Amino acid sequence: MTDTPNPRHIDVALGERSYPVWIGQGLLDDHARWRSALRGKHVLVISNTTVAPLYLDRVAKGLDGLRWSSFLLDDGEAHKTFANVGLALDALALLGATRDACVIALGGGVVGDLAGFSAACWMRGIDFIQMPTTLLAMVDSSVGGKTGVNLPAGKNLVGAFHQPRAVVADIDTLASLPDREYRAGLAEVVKGAAIGDLPFFEWLEQHADALAAREKGPLIEAIARKVRYKAGVVARDETEQGERALLNLGHTFGHALETAGKYTTLLHGEGVAVGMVLAAQLSERLGMSQAADTARLHRLLARLNLPTAIPQGMDPEQLLALMRLDKKNTAGTLRLILWHGIGKAEIVGGVNEAPVLATLKNATGA
Repeated sequence: MTDTPNPRHIDVALGERSYPVWIGQGLLDDHARWRSALRGKHVLVISNTTVAPLYLDRVAKGLDGLRWSSFLLDDGEAHKTFANVGLALDALALLGATRDACVIALGGGVVGDLAGFSAACWMRGIDFIQMPTTLLAMVDSSVGGKTGVNLPAGKNLVGAFHQPRAVVADIDTLASLPDREYRAGLAEVVKGAAIGDLPFFEWLEQHADALAAREKGPLIEAIARKVRYKAGVVARDETEQGERALLNLGHTFGHALETAGKYTTLLHGEGVAVGMVLAAQLSERLGMSQAADTARLHRLLARLNLPTAIPQGMDPEQLLALMRLDKKNTAGTLRLILWHGIGKAEIVGGVNEAPVLATLKNATGA
């Protein structure tokens, strides 16, 4: 297989643990490129029952001569559990995986998070490669080494920082992605611009229609710009001691919405979209930003056909209780990502719950 013509190549600079992110077309079939990241003879491909029938055979052709097997999850956030991590570890044991084995995550964010966490656990940490097949995973969860699983009490409460050996983002896999999931990925693209890149936000406003229509040129550019921004943040703050927390704009609200809906009402990106609007509304309520900034964010999300309102029937008090469980909180107080307008996000600790509850009640009409 010849090299894919002109894939974008972005490095996540973490010293000896640096790794490439490749973005382009035909990359799953570019075996020479990604097989170079495999160091041992054992490979476990973790995927799900939706993705594997479409793409597992293409990956398998690159594993010729290795001892490999696959482990498939059912599709959906509800399956990102400890029970499935245990089954993945059993699959590694059955394979006879040694310390130089590699896990390949072929799928979206659920697969990537669970596969990475399983790799972090096996023999206290083995290699893994991200092969994201959703836009959300390409622009966010596959880059940066956050892995983990959900608990009934909340999302991603258990996990580890475990960086991949490489990220292979083949945009051809997005052709099979349902429109709703594609739009959910665009929310994470908007998030990166809203946090700290006003020129990128303006670019998104100019190309919103092309992105909504899945035009490949603008899509590759948007993925690359978001990944480049996140790679820089991760390189400066790998384990989220400071700046990296900014990447959670909208997430404290969004995770609460996802959990309240039992991971079936909103996709992650949809939760982030609504969460960003709520964070903007709270910032406005606290006098940090202007109504015009909130309106501009709302318009862009709406043009990308993303939700901007809390689903009907959700209880503001329950949402606030779920927000108290967020991992960013310290000393029993809310620590939120708010902003001073587009491209000017800030980590704000000790946030008073009263205006948060007021924002939630206003948004739900309670």
